[in-house]
Amino acid sequence: MAAPAAARRAHPAARVRVPGPDRARTRSITRAIARARILDSAPWLTVTAALALLLLDSAAVLSGHLPDGTPGQGSGIAHTLQEVGSWMAALGLLFLLDRGRTAYRDPSSRSAVGVLWDAGTFWPRAAHPFAPPCYAERAVPDLAWRIATWVESTDGRVLISGHSQGSVLAAAAVWQLPSPVRRRIALLTYGSPLERIYGRWFPAYFGPGALDALHREVDCWGNLWRLTDPVGGPVRVSGGGPAVDRGPLPDPFVYGRTREHPLPRPVLGHGDYRSDPAFSEERAALAER
Repeated sequence: MAAPAAARRAHPAARVRVPGPDRARTRSITRAIARARILDSAPWLTVTAALALLLLDSAAVLSGHLPDGTPGQGSGIAHTLQEVGSWMAALGLLFLLDRGRTAYRDPSSRSAVGVLWDAGTFWPRAAHPFAPPCYAERAVPDLAWRIATWVESTDGRVLISGHSQGSVLAAAAVWQLPSPVRRRIALLTYGSPLERIYGRWFPAYFGPGALDALHREVDCWGNLWRLTDPVGGPVRVSGGGPAVDRGPLPDPFVYGRTREHPLPRPVLGHGDYRSDPAFSEERAALAER
């Protein structure tokens, strides 16, 4: 998608050909969208680098020996390929160190590292024994118990609001509830990585089938997302009833200066969904339903 088209989609009021402040405003929106897409490219970059190292290592082994196992004339090529692979591994290590240094200084990079940390510590230690203790083993049962106890004691209904990793905890807690309690639950998720990260990396647990089932089992569900969000996105559930995804929300939700907003509104990206008027509207609609 070209930069002007991306800015128009993120904010329909973006006037990309007007000189002056509007053009600078559009550039800032476009840069935010470009940064938000880096996460979608990470799996392909990782797979490409791993395949390149595997091919170099295989070529070095094959070219360095004859069929009978004795060194052949390709040993020079093998040595060169081994050196290239070593340099690539060293550069990869330097890249990781640079990312760590950047994350220490840059809030946006630190947020991306935090997403990976949250995804890793969500799963039990049996999946990765060298990780810190799993917080979901404590948070999910406690949240599910609180919801079930309140619904059963009051015969009421609950609207669960979850942002970012909180939306994953909310979904996991709802899955632990008895079916009658689930029918009294409404979900409001925003900046949610349920489909964008967990659905792609862990499809057995958060794939399309699991999210579609969650949609059918709860009373109603609304999900807010932005193109400028580097973490959250649509959940893309299917089925009847009102649409779950609402977005992409304009970001910033006011493009220029208005009487109500005399100062330019910042590009929010992954944060401060509650300040967007769409949040109050969606929450009120779910509460009414």
